[in-house]
Amino acid sequence: MEAAQLTLAIRSTLNTTRIIQQYMQHQNLAKRYRARRRRQRGHVSDQDMDTDFSESMGPANACIMVLMGQVHAVERRFWARETSTDWWDRIVLQVWDDSQWLRNFRMRKGTFMAICDLLSPALRRINTKMRAALTVEKRVAIALRKLATPDSYRSVGNQFGVGKSTVGAAVMQVAHAIKDLLISRVVTLGNVQVIVDGFAAMGFPNCGGAIDRTHIPILAPEHQAGEYINRKGYFSIVLQALVDHKGRFTNINVGWPGKAHDARIFRNSGLFQKLQEETLFPDQKITVGDVKMPICILGDPAYTLMPWLMKPYTGSLDSSQELSNYRLSKCRMVVECAFGRLKARWCSLLTRLDLSETNIPTVITACCVLHNICESKGETFMAGWEIEANHLAAGYAQPDTRAVRRAQEGAVHIREALKTSFMTGQATV
Repeated sequence: MEAAQLTLAIRSTLNTTRIIQQYMQHQNLAKRYRARRRRQRGHVSDQDMDTDFSESMGPANACIMVLMGQVHAVERRFWARETSTDWWDRIVLQVWDDSQWLRNFRMRKGTFMAICDLLSPALRRINTKMRAALTVEKRVAIALRKLATPDSYRSVGNQFGVGKSTVGAAVMQVAHAIKDLLISRVVTLGNVQVIVDGFAAMGFPNCGGAIDRTHIPILAPEHQAGEYINRKGYFSIVLQALVDHKGRFTNINVGWPGKAHDARIFRNSGLFQKLQEETLFPDQKITVGDVKMPICILGDPAYTLMPWLMKPYTGSLDSSQELSNYRLSKCRMVVECAFGRLKARWCSLLTRLDLSETNIPTVITACCVLHNICESKGETFMAGWEIEANHLAAGYAQPDTRAVRRAQEGAVHIREALKTSFMTGQATV
């Protein structure tokens, strides 16, 4: 080593030694003060009698110890905010019973763990030198907690001991995983005959589902905001859904801006195309009076009357039309109830989702999948959720339905035959 380099190394070492010595002197003064106070009270310990590091050596000895490696440098660490994960690690996972899981995550622990297993391939992360990765279970729990409550990202983050940005990331990661892995398995038609029999027991024959739409309030989008203002004056995205007799979603379409008309959304959906091409349901027709009736779906007056879509009569009604409307409305109520339960379980859908226009449909889709899982697993729906949802939805009333009077050829004959059969008692009840 050259003389200049050696001189620089010695100076650096002496500076380090001076810093260590000043620190130890400060510690020694504090120790002496505490010892003096204890002696004044009559308490002297062996620790108080210890020789101080700074008194036992001069700068030269300290320098030698640094060079010999007997004084070790303090390991540098990246700064991180101290947070607590006790609530999740020690209380939720180890102490909570199913009722507490249900109130906070809208499902029992067994259902939660089953979802985690299904999503694990997409959510599992590898630990890094910087920090340990969140477990799949914790990631899913953060997302469910955020979706199930009107709480802010910061509030949910504080509960789990993570930052608000981590909460936002977890919500989208879980939502994308649900959309990619579960939607085709969970939001599906299933056994059509079971659905038809279910609606027949409710009073309407040869019915394969009920269709409707609902508006999900959002913040003002950055682009084309005017297209998202619905007839009630707030920004929204439309969810169109077909449900079975138990209120489970069998087909969803989400993403249209709030200004779009129901009929337009329907006509541009994959569901309409399948119904038009007669590929959604099996070719199973029944005879009503002297008319052949295919498996149909039930809609409100906003939809066009078609052979495979029955809707209520409008205007001045006679008794037979009123009875027909009653039968139809009784069965169509399942889709309205499904929307109500969806929003009550995942009430973040009522808090003007603070997401981009591209991410909102993914989150809504994930909520629909979670709704189906909860309904299929028989998860309890608590009355308090509906009360909270009604309070949150008070400022976001659903836009009124704009009736469409068009009717496809043949559809009027089917509806008239159904009306007559309801009056004579020939229809399946």
